[in-house]
Amino acid sequence: CWIELKARSDFTLADLPRVAERIPYLYLEQCVIKRMNNALVAADENGETQLPIATIAVLMLGPGTTITHDAVVLASDTGAIIVWAGEQGVRHYCSGSALTGSTRLLEQQARLVSNERSRLMVARRMYAMRFPGEDLSHTTMRQLLGMEGTRVAALYTAEARRNGIQWHGRKWDARGGAVNIALSTANSCLYGVVHAAITALGCSPALGFVHCHNRRSFLFDIADLYKAEYSIPLAFRLHACTPSLVGGIARRRMRDMMQDGRLLERCVHDVSTLLSEEPDNEDTCSVWTGGQRYGKAGRSWAPS
Repeated sequence: CWIELKARSDFTLADLPRVAERIPYLYLEQCVIKRMNNALVAADENGETQLPIATIAVLMLGPGTTITHDAVVLASDTGAIIVWAGEQGVRHYCSGSALTGSTRLLEQQARLVSNERSRLMVARRMYAMRFPGEDLSHTTMRQLLGMEGTRVAALYTAEARRNGIQWHGRKWDARGGAVNIALSTANSCLYGVVHAAITALGCSPALGFVHCHNRRSFLFDIADLYKAEYSIPLAFRLHACTPSLVGGIARRRMRDMMQDGRLLERCVHDVSTLLSEEPDNEDTCSVWTGGQRYGKAGRSWAPS
């Protein structure tokens, strides 16, 4: 456990659970989160509950939540990302930074997104995951976007038919009914978990290949890979729920689905595959010596 790790003099970051092995997220509201010795506890009118922070990928904080400075420090030390969310997790407002070591994957991401040809190559890889068996090697970006729009519209129609309801389109407030509230909630949970995977690998959530000009562009790119499997079917299954209750139900169901489907592990694999790199957990620092050459930092490079 984390308490035992902190007591060891030879403790390293490698002793912590990998992000792919963690609980996807824990949502809390109307409580005070504080640090007690080397653990986190959530206190409310019902008492105190210890939080397994070293095994959580995302700590999602809803309305009425207060967290102390020491608690944030401990969460950062364990690599847990903190997300400030709306009621029942229905909105993703902002996030804290997760533990990051190597920047090799970030540098690869920056190289790929900065060149039009390689950017289109990665985008095609993303769409190939949604259109298995189809040859996308010569498709343009506009064609890919059109294919995706048709796919999502057909998916909404099929799910509405399967659940025996009429679908009137995506609306972003309570007037949209239980399905739209569930969609917003489930997607918010999905964004938090994907954000944790991206930052744990050292990538930038802002450098997207399909989405752009937003601090969460790459996050949206990756989350879109899983909506057809997770958030969209779940939302339509909850169409008969009371709108005031559907957010909490969607959040808990989404948590269980992501845990059972090992979504964090899939995210780590998919991001690494899309960027043509393996995850690098080595916490080292190098210096650039020109071209594609790198040397060890922390040594003198003065001529001998």
